[in-house]
Amino acid sequence: MSPRERVLAAFTRQDTDRVPVHHIGTCAEVASALLGREAYVGGGIQQWREVTALWEGADAHAEFVERSFRDAIDIALRFENDVIRPSYWRYNRRPTKKLDDNTFVFAEGPEENWTVLRFDPPSEQCHIFKYHPEARQTFEDLEAQISAAETAIEDYRPTERGYDFELRAMALMGDEYVIRVGAGGCGIPTRNTDIWFEAMLLRPDLVGRYLDLQVERARRDIEFLKGRGFSLFWGGSDFASYEGPMYSPRVFDELMLPRVRQIAEAAAAHDGYYLFASDGNLWPVADSLFGTSGVHGYYEIDRRAGMDLARLRREFPELTLVGNISSHTMHLGTREEVVEEALSCLAAAKRSRGIIVGVSNYFVPSTPIENVEALLETISQHR
Repeated sequence: MSPRERVLAAFTRQDTDRVPVHHIGTCAEVASALLGREAYVGGGIQQWREVTALWEGADAHAEFVERSFRDAIDIALRFENDVIRPSYWRYNRRPTKKLDDNTFVFAEGPEENWTVLRFDPPSEQCHIFKYHPEARQTFEDLEAQISAAETAIEDYRPTERGYDFELRAMALMGDEYVIRVGAGGCGIPTRNTDIWFEAMLLRPDLVGRYLDLQVERARRDIEFLKGRGFSLFWGGSDFASYEGPMYSPRVFDELMLPRVRQIAEAAAAHDGYYLFASDGNLWPVADSLFGTSGVHGYYEIDRRAGMDLARLRREFPELTLVGNISSHTMHLGTREEVVEEALSCLAAAKRSRGIIVGVSNYFVPSTPIENVEALLETISQHR
């Protein structure tokens, strides 16, 4: 079977010749060690690299784009992934001022709208924040923002430029591999946004309108992408910790569930599959998220938060599962623990159809390269 056939078989519950594999993402440090060169992949580090390149000029940015595409493809192949992730994080805005090598200012428009990007090399992450401390938002602020977005969505049309890496990978490799593409992000802001938690209780109409905008964008993106050969749409939102969701099951059922269902229905209407991602313990909303909503796949499956492949398969036999090898084990575990965890996921996949094995969700900085190599060797030998 080809990698593409293997992955699609997981969604139609067919037998596969080998266990399908998709390691969802990696930091630059691990990718660089595996490829033997500085690899242009990762999270915030890619945002910093792009901003730095834009500061240096058009030629530097063109080099960033080419290196980023090449390295994303090369690391996916080095991982022996059946799903190719062609694009990592981006921040395609030219800064107006450079404070130091890791800090840039974007002084665009009124001063209250200026932003700063600050890069932290050890963590490979960026912090993007307001140049001036932001006043606490009000419901009136939310309503104004949502009204403006509702006006803007009327003119929104997906473009090939917006999916340049994905379309390029599809043209090069789409006959052989599944090309991963983001579509169907759906979630309520949950970080540093107290006003949204208040709105869930006091102004659920505003939250609903915000989510409806995401649904409308997802519908247009899915239709656009299906016409260009894509059939798996990777969306969702982080909304849980080890303790459980950051808002109640009632809030999920009233606000999130109807919108997630609409996106899943849009994917199905185009003969596609909608995958939802979130870290954390999702059991309190599992019946709704993985049953009632109609989502077709679940990725970033957080083993340490109690999201167990065997239980998930037993309770949701129609749900395709992606991941379940813990980033924590990869980072802090022994070689033996890494091998044991990989073998347990492979065993679950062999017992049950519809499981794609991989790291959930990221090889983080300072992960021992010996652990990564042990993981890749174990999967290659036993899949």
